[in-house]
Amino acid sequence: MAHFSSEDQAMLQAMLRRLFQSVKEKITGAPSLECAEEILLHLEETDENFHNYEFVKYLRQHIGNTLGSMIEEEMEKCTSDRNQGEECGYDTVVQQVTKRTQESKEYKEMMHYLKNIMIAVVESMINKFEEDETRNQERQKKIQKEKSHSYRTDNCSDSDSSLNQSYKFCQGKLQLILDQLDPGQPKEVRYEALQTLCSAPPSDVLNCENWTTLCEKLTVSLSDPDPVFSDRILKFCAQTFLLSPLHMTKEIYTSLAKYLESYFLSRENHIPTLSAGVDITNPNMTRLLKKVRLLNEYQKEAPSFWIRHPEKYMEEIVESTLSLLTVKHNQSHVVSQKILDPIYFFALVDTKAVWFKKWMVTTAIQQCVQYFEMCKTRKADETLGHSKHCRNKQKTFYYLGQELQYIYFIHSLCLLGRLLIYKQGRKLFPIKLKNKKGLVSLIDLLVLFTQLIYYSPSCPKMTSAAHSENYSPASMVTEVLWILSDQKECAVECLYNNIVIETLLQPIHNLMKGNEASPNCSETALIHIAGILARIASVEEGLILLLYGANMNSSEESPTGAHIIAQFSKKLLDEDISIFSGSEMLPVVKGAFISVCRHIYSTCEGLQVLITYNLHESIAKAWKKTSLLSERIPTPVEGSDSVSSVSQESQNIMAWEDNLLDDLLHFAATPKGLLLLQRTGAINECVTFIFNRYAKKLQVSRHKKFGYGVLVTRVASTAAGGIALKKSGFINELITELWSNLEYGRDDVRVTHPRTTPVDPIDRSCQKDIIDRLIILNSEAKIRSLFNYEQSHIFGLRLLSVICCDLDTLLLLEAQYQVSEMLLNAQEENILEISESHRDFIIDGLSVERNHVLVRINLVGGPLERILPPRLLEKSDNPYPWPMFSSYPLPNCYLSDITRNAGIKQDNDLDKLLLCLKISDKQTEWIENCQRQFCKMMKAKPDIISGEALIELLEKFVLHLTESPSECYFPSVEYTATDANVKNESLSSVQQLGIKMTVRYGKFLSLLKDGAENDLTWVLKHCERFLKQQQTSIKSSLLCLQGNYAGHDWFVSSLFMIMLGDKEKTFQFLHQFSRLLTSAFLWLPRLHISSYLPNDTVESGIHPVYFCSTHYIEMLLKAELPLVFSAFHMSGFAPSQICLQWITQCFWNYLDWIEICHYIATCVFLGPDYQVYICIAVFKHLQQDILQHTQTQDLQVFLKEEALHGFRVSDYFEYMEILEQNYRTVLLRDMRNIRLQST
Repeated sequence: MAHFSSEDQAMLQAMLRRLFQSVKEKITGAPSLECAEEILLHLEETDENFHNYEFVKYLRQHIGNTLGSMIEEEMEKCTSDRNQGEECGYDTVVQQVTKRTQESKEYKEMMHYLKNIMIAVVESMINKFEEDETRNQERQKKIQKEKSHSYRTDNCSDSDSSLNQSYKFCQGKLQLILDQLDPGQPKEVRYEALQTLCSAPPSDVLNCENWTTLCEKLTVSLSDPDPVFSDRILKFCAQTFLLSPLHMTKEIYTSLAKYLESYFLSRENHIPTLSAGVDITNPNMTRLLKKVRLLNEYQKEAPSFWIRHPEKYMEEIVESTLSLLTVKHNQSHVVSQKILDPIYFFALVDTKAVWFKKWMVTTAIQQCVQYFEMCKTRKADETLGHSKHCRNKQKTFYYLGQELQYIYFIHSLCLLGRLLIYKQGRKLFPIKLKNKKGLVSLIDLLVLFTQLIYYSPSCPKMTSAAHSENYSPASMVTEVLWILSDQKECAVECLYNNIVIETLLQPIHNLMKGNEASPNCSETALIHIAGILARIASVEEGLILLLYGANMNSSEESPTGAHIIAQFSKKLLDEDISIFSGSEMLPVVKGAFISVCRHIYSTCEGLQVLITYNLHESIAKAWKKTSLLSERIPTPVEGSDSVSSVSQESQNIMAWEDNLLDDLLHFAATPKGLLLLQRTGAINECVTFIFNRYAKKLQVSRHKKFGYGVLVTRVASTAAGGIALKKSGFINELITELWSNLEYGRDDVRVTHPRTTPVDPIDRSCQKDIIDRLIILNSEAKIRSLFNYEQSHIFGLRLLSVICCDLDTLLLLEAQYQVSEMLLNAQEENILEISESHRDFIIDGLSVERNHVLVRINLVGGPLERILPPRLLEKSDNPYPWPMFSSYPLPNCYLSDITRNAGIKQDNDLDKLLLCLKISDKQTEWIENCQRQFCKMMKAKPDIISGEALIELLEKFVLHLTESPSECYFPSVEYTATDANVKNESLSSVQQLGIKMTVRYGKFLSLLKDGAENDLTWVLKHCERFLKQQQTSIKSSLLCLQGNYAGHDWFVSSLFMIMLGDKEKTFQFLHQFSRLLTSAFLWLPRLHISSYLPNDTVESGIHPVYFCSTHYIEMLLKAELPLVFSAFHMSGFAPSQICLQWITQCFWNYLDWIEICHYIATCVFLGPDYQVYICIAVFKHLQQDILQHTQTQDLQVFLKEEALHGFRVSDYFEYMEILEQNYRTVLLRDMRNIRLQST
């Protein structure tokens, strides 16, 4: 760092003078020097010209020149780290850059330079001041105080002591005060001296040479028997704490702490014993508590100085505090004769150890152990005067020894709880206790805390909100454990342990065995335990511990925590535990433990563990019972004495009813749970419950981090759920909100209110819904009804684009609304006739969007098979080079030039696989052989598995499988229908449009020829007839269950294309394939209202692909790709929804044809569980894209519209084989149980 010159000093002196001159009025009007210092310290906040002062500009420029380049480099490093995937927000970046800058060599050199030059400048200004004072002493006296204010510098710098000498509090005057404060002086003299001291600025007093002597004198004077004199000294200390810089308050604090230490150690002072208690009306106790409280108040403020001041200052404060707190007397062996230590008095003024919470031990643990032992021997009530702890807040002037001991215990408990949050605090364990064998480990302490909950007495009720502070042991311990559970690393070390969990569950064990939970265990204690368990279950690590125990691979048969909690909750719901029968707290206990279960069953893995307990049935039964009770509550009569009691009873019942509905609703958090919810028959009420909360803008339960959004989207995935949403008014409300946002903005800027249905009649045959109002704008009346026609219509077209990605929805819209024709007509109307022979399309936002949608809905194909025009214009002379059209066929530029139906040369590996299909001596060995060879080919030469080779492989493999009874899941069904039998049967309009789409795609791939449309119609008619033989008749209000399968059969269409349009081969294969388990998951119409499924499953309208396949997709996704799973959860979009769409339409429009073939072949050869593994592989392939689009909040649109670019089934075979090893047993077991899915 360069040396500074005399010119630099002169320049800075001039800058400082101008600065002080500018703020002269502010500081001269200050009542004291301390106030003037505060004004200068906060000048940036109060002076709008602060950054215009030359001195400030100089400092800013100097810092920029010295550190600017280094700060920029550090910012670039942090930005680079963020781009590489490290998650850090803006505040984190600032903290990192600040820390690195302050630790740099450049920063230290700059601070050294500034400090030296400012000392020189200030000293020069002081010398000049003294010269001026000598020349004109009289004038100086008048402005002396102003000058002393003007030349003050930052009170945190080391140079302020020299400036403080400008105040004329001379050494002689201070010495006089010291003499007058002597205890031998008359009272009046001492009072006057102290009054003079209090009126002088503490900073000036401290900076005098006699400060040490003064401090000692003040410390001695604190023991003065005169309360007025003692109070004035405390006032001086308090004033110093409030207005002085740290190094001054540090001196006062350490002096006061040393005084208290000597006070407690002195035998002359009569410190009360535990048996005598503390009478706070006693003058001596009052003065002592005042001194302790003053010290405690500063303790609470001390952390605010730690960051800004040297460590040496804080070390002295900490050391003096610890020295005081560890004061010990020669204690009697009798506990009641124990002299109270300082910590008792700190506990009296700060029961919850707030000072320690802000600052960051053995004695604290000792207190907890002693209290617990007294609770176990049932002496807690007498020993600790428990009744007073739970009483209403009232003035208490005398504390019994028992109460002091209890306050000390609470203080120790809070101190330990705060200590355990920190890693270094946990490292203090194990700890040796006096009079105890062995060491107390961290787990021992947590077990002790847990036992305190149900062994210690507690307040009678928790339901009252009248007590803002609850000092019962159970409440305090629960609060501590809640804090620990909120810190992940701390929770893992402290709570996620089998021993701690077993201790928490011990009273539940006892209750289920018919024993008392503990001598003092109450409903309140159980509620506390449930609250802790709920927090543990809400975190992944805690959930795993509850589900599987500490060792997931353990062969021990003892039930895990989740099983015990579920069993107990079921007994509570079924009222199978008589110990709390009739208690008004019983519903609260039930609700608390169901809440724990809810955290568990709202996850896929948790539901798998709890599903056998049929909790959904028990909760539904309790809800129906409560619902009947709420209907029977009499209407209160005005003026009757029973009004308040009836009102309270009805509120309690209604609250319990809502809780039970919320518990049922959370079954919808998983695909299989949604099936269970629909079986209860309460889905309409659950959806209405959500809507009521949504309509009232009520805050969501703390159990759901992202609200009800995910639950609503899940419910909407099923037919019954969609109807429930419509009946509740939810859909209408959402559409109204959408309309409001599109047409007239927010509520606060709304001026006029266009009606959602236009004044003029519009095509009454068309529903007045979002499709009619925003998409099918085929009349002037519709267009005129919109305030923002282009914006709203573009939104409608974008919505149509997303909706039509589901091919069944596209076919339905085409059948009902002829959307293609509507869009083509709109494009035709957008043509500008330039001349008689030349017409051009008008290029605007609407025509570009329509062009994109028309290509998307007319062309079928994967990422390499079709070309979709962009939605954005290019910055060139030709902003939109893509040709528009107003009639079919599409321009050839949208058709990809792919190699179609290339002949596959004979291959040795293929020959080996075909050879395997002919040898079937040992069935199991033969299947494994074929599968092994298939996997080998898929990894090495996947393109071989296509065309004629694929046909032969599928036909022979399925034929051999169906010849083995052990491989057949469904029974053989004889089919004798002829062409004549199905000739007069008709297919739905959706099926007919699907046939046209299939043939169009097949011809594009050169797989189908002329006449294929009739052949595919023949296959579909026979398939419908064949499946009808295996269907059951049910009565249902769901339209999708009142006839044939509602959508198009995409699997049959895919098989038809694989078989190159051979209708006989296709149907023969399907007939054989229908006997295999795989057919239930690949061929969705196979199980439409099937007689093979339980009636309640059929009546739900939920397909096994949803409640089984997608359920496990989500479970594996959470385990294998947790970031992707979290991204879905935050986005409000469920993985099961997009997977159901992929599987239903056999990945059409998402994968190229060869990959669709490989998907089908892989599932046929390797088993239906590979359907799950392939979807997980897709998510693994898309991980970065999913994370990115979650941030941009368009994840659903991305997954719906975008094809799976670059994904090949063969690339992920090794990964899928690992998934098979880990999960196949569980998946296949559940897939085989779909016919028995009654739990």
